[in-house]
Amino acid sequence: MIATIETNSKKYKIDLSKPLDISIPLKASKTNVNAWYLDEPKIEPVKDGEWIASVAEGADVNFNNIWFNPHAHGTHTECVGHITKKVHSINQNLKQFFFLAEVITVAPEKKGKDFVISKKQLQFALGNKKRDAVVIKTIPNTNEKLSQQYSNTNPPYLLSEAAIYLREKGVKHLLIDLPSIDKEKDDGELLAHNEFWNTAGRTRMDATITEFIFVPNSVLDGTYFLNLQIAPFENDASPSKPVLYEIIE
Repeated sequence: MIATIETNSKKYKIDLSKPLDISIPLKASKTNVNAWYLDEPKIEPVKDGEWIASVAEGADVNFNNIWFNPHAHGTHTECVGHITKKVHSINQNLKQFFFLAEVITVAPEKKGKDFVISKKQLQFALGNKKRDAVVIKTIPNTNEKLSQQYSNTNPPYLLSEAAIYLREKGVKHLLIDLPSIDKEKDDGELLAHNEFWNTAGRTRMDATITEFIFVPNSVLDGTYFLNLQIAPFENDASPSKPVLYEIIE
């Protein structure tokens, strides 16, 4: 099914029958991707005395409770409410869901004991391109990212200069295959988050950060349309399902 999308007075065609899912599934397993020192997610049938809400256990339906944390257990999209005293909901602030996106591959650079993504790297990858969304694939890029246990591993992160660059370039939606755009242990400074959302100035309420994506190597760098799907959680973050579509020339 071919759809035509118009943005900035330019029309693009995409094939809706060929989605490229870049989310990580959430499962009740110790192999579920994980961060921030939490146990794995749980998906369990409701129990009421001897009755278990599982068809396999004799019930008429499967009726499960799910325990998880969107920030720790998989692909999620967050708004500025993640770092503000005032409560802000992703469901109230993300109101559009299709965006022109650029997929880029970046090899984080060594800086002291850390690996970081710098402004210079993003400038080189994006050049003069103007995009609503930027999707960052870091290398090495292996399937281990689907089950990586990130707690206490000091993963790569964005320098604040890189976040400022993206903000000043007009990027509204940042997606990355890491558990956070900030350093795992940074004394609560969250420099990249604050700079991207511009919390010291006019806060960008409609800007989002999506973390814990996985971009297969078969998805090449270039321009795509992004469908950023969230569950309607009244929370700072929601589990999400970002889907890319190749643009038909």
